[in-house]
Amino acid sequence: MPKAMKIAIVDDEQDMRQSISQWLALSGFDTETFPSAEDALKSLDAGYPGIVLSDIRMPGMDGMVFLKKLMSSDSALPVIMITGHGDVPMAVEAMRLGAFDFLEKPFNPDRMTQLAKKAADARRMTLENRALRRELGDGSTMMKKLIGASPVMTRLREDILDLGQADGHVLIDGETGTGKTLVAHALHAVGPRAGKPFIIQSCAAGDDLPARLFGPAAEGMPLPLVEQARGGTLCLEDIEALPAECQTRLLALMNDTVAGLETRIIAVSNLAQDGRTIEDCLRPDLFYRLAALRITLPPLRQRGEDILTLFTQYAEEFCDEYGCEAPQITAQEAAQLLQAPWPGNVRQLINLSERAVLQSRRGTGSIASLLMADNAEVGAEIGPAVTTEGKPLKEYVEAFERMLIDNTMRRHKGSIAAVMDELCLPRRTLNEKMAKYGLSRSNYLT
Repeated sequence: MPKAMKIAIVDDEQDMRQSISQWLALSGFDTETFPSAEDALKSLDAGYPGIVLSDIRMPGMDGMVFLKKLMSSDSALPVIMITGHGDVPMAVEAMRLGAFDFLEKPFNPDRMTQLAKKAADARRMTLENRALRRELGDGSTMMKKLIGASPVMTRLREDILDLGQADGHVLIDGETGTGKTLVAHALHAVGPRAGKPFIIQSCAAGDDLPARLFGPAAEGMPLPLVEQARGGTLCLEDIEALPAECQTRLLALMNDTVAGLETRIIAVSNLAQDGRTIEDCLRPDLFYRLAALRITLPPLRQRGEDILTLFTQYAEEFCDEYGCEAPQITAQEAAQLLQAPWPGNVRQLINLSERAVLQSRRGTGSIASLLMADNAEVGAEIGPAVTTEGKPLKEYVEAFERMLIDNTMRRHKGSIAAVMDELCLPRRTLNEKMAKYGLSRSNYLT
């Protein structure tokens, strides 16, 4: 159940405060009351996890001054003003100053509840967006999402840290489903622009793309994206679809000695599997400006045992979501996961993990059947012993062994004795294998 939204009720009349509080509490709100605006301001800050319902006419600081102070602290805080008969012009002025809406006395309690719920929905969305922006601006959080111990992933994280600090324009390419947008977020989060705007736009968005990107903005419409991203990062997905007109204007922006330095451009290309190159789609001068710093993401089939690590993590997340046990992977299924061509890369693996959890919950199906169904859709052939990237048998065995120990440690929450018993391993052998695979007991303790 979602947590009840807070609502601060500010009114100098005690009976009014109590009756409003009782009604809104019955409607599912977590209410708190204040006899004056001065008292309320001591508890209401920019991070207040709720909304405000305030009378306009109060002794001391009145509702209009109170509203102005709230808006200066957090312009997205929904404030519903209560006005007496004849004060409608004042309420309209309050709306101009940023009030969410107003109620005229005597008001219908159901109307008050309806407005409060609408304001709460708006506040919830604002707080969720802020939390997301904080997460996207946290470099350590973003880097943790780039899971994997394979050499190509280690190198990718190093490249992100280097190019993030370089702060120049970047071109990101790679096969579909490899996580290019995640890498764009990470580049922004680890660089000097972290905390500044990060704006994403697909260049395959339609005929209004030039106006959306560069303006002029129609009356009542949002600012052009280049203005919204000023000082931060503008991420252009599907850069190969950028119309010629926009390519010219984008290059002019990048060449502008003022505006070009204010906004970082990260271009994302999805041409890796189309038989074309990004050079074929962009004017040469724009391509070379973007590709001065370039990151090419590795396909999943080149990431070795990262495949098993990712499968295990996503399967656990889906098990939490569906309330069931994680499917147990056999050695043959682990080998099939490692041998699969993965044309859809990590995105395909996430989908397969969810389906594996669902069919395991029903007690039906197998990993092999899911892989064969996936590859049949794209015309790829795969059997129990087919591989696109030949590897020594030793690597498959070690990858499975690591996954098996990791899964068993997770299931037993770090209990060495339970893991020794289930896997029939002496303590010394288990310790040696955990050291070999970089597994630490402390990571499993809860």
